[in-house]
Amino acid sequence: MKHTLKAVAIGAAAALCLTACSDPGSGSSQSSEPQSWPSATANLDGVELTMWAAQSSASIPKQVAADFSKATGAKIKIVTIPDPYEQGVQTKVATGDVPDLAMWQPTTSMLTSLGAKEHLQVLDNAPWESNTDKNVLAAGGSLDGHRYAAFVSAPSVMGVWYNKEIFAKNGVQVPKNFDEMLATAKKLKAAGQTPFYEMGGEWWASQWAVQVQLADAANSGLWDRVNKNEDKFTGAEIQGAINTYDTMIKDGLFNSDIKTATFNDQAQALLDGKAAMAIQVTSLLGNMAAHADTATLDKKIGFFPISKSSTLATSIPDQTNAVVAFKSKDTKKEAAARQFITYWLSDGYESFVKAQNTVSIINGVDTPDSVPKALIDSNDTLKDSVGSMQSLAIANPDLAKNLGDMIAGTKTAAQVGSETQSQFAQLAKAIGAKGF
Repeated sequence: MKHTLKAVAIGAAAALCLTACSDPGSGSSQSSEPQSWPSATANLDGVELTMWAAQSSASIPKQVAADFSKATGAKIKIVTIPDPYEQGVQTKVATGDVPDLAMWQPTTSMLTSLGAKEHLQVLDNAPWESNTDKNVLAAGGSLDGHRYAAFVSAPSVMGVWYNKEIFAKNGVQVPKNFDEMLATAKKLKAAGQTPFYEMGGEWWASQWAVQVQLADAANSGLWDRVNKNEDKFTGAEIQGAINTYDTMIKDGLFNSDIKTATFNDQAQALLDGKAAMAIQVTSLLGNMAAHADTATLDKKIGFFPISKSSTLATSIPDQTNAVVAFKSKDTKKEAAARQFITYWLSDGYESFVKAQNTVSIINGVDTPDSVPKALIDSNDTLKDSVGSMQSLAIANPDLAKNLGDMIAGTKTAAQVGSETQSQFAQLAKAIGAKGF
């Protein structure tokens, strides 16, 4: 899961080019709803489907695809699209090259950028929908009242992964808001402990420390206002969060090698106790799980949600969490794609969650006992979470890349806000948003 969220911030210029190639808001002459939902194991001898996935998600559907083939006779060819995955897929789709299925980030901005209304099958009234955790469904997958993406696993959650042994050793408690967390960090630093670990050498994660601060404001309509150009990335909330992150870095609350540190470094530092906390998404636990067994993770690693004034979590579904089905002129293949999703989320789901060692999102399918407690705890915060920038904003500017430049010393905090706002406005204008 190393690159799970690396490409959520696609360059504004590239996104604008793709928008120009294919209007993501346009409709389609095809039916807006599928004609039928085939049974999960109906015979599909002779049918071959192509599925696109990223390097970080190519192995996810592998076992369920094999099981589906045995049950139905269909063949599913999984094709890995090189990173940056999202940009590669958008470019192909804009030129008319589409698969039958694809792993995809089911957020508003990424469904829009893919041209969901034009290119994707509508998945309304699917047989698996009533059995899917409602908190998961609420986290994304829909656009303008229609469902275009099916969740296969719980969405990622932004929050703080922490070393429980360090907290216990230094007598600190889990904080209840961002200011308390900063006070905890300063106490740890005074005791000679590195409070936070940031992977500035791989800038994609730099945005989480900013976004968690915006959860309360997002819950009060921040992104609605940004979408209408009534608030900006240079406004008090977002620029204030950027400034706070900048101050945290300047105050030495992060690792000394912040400019070069990697995702793997971050996972190892938290496991080894070289740092007390990391503001990250769920993929960090997946990385740590590659280096430690469940018993070790349960002993050492905990999770808590955080926001500016509370413990409100921020959800951010990524492309490892969901699958989409594309429209084509082949109705048999379209039906087979829908059937595969149905199989995945019914007959094939128990084997899937065991193979992935992940939390179940389907009622009646138990979460395996081997799943780390911290993952279960992070998933539990979904019920009270708010969507991320990617989930609630109409466009996805290069906030992470700009923050990475700030870490590297090539942009100021003020420039981060200003340039991100400029990119957002360009993207919003390109998709025809009012007010831009």
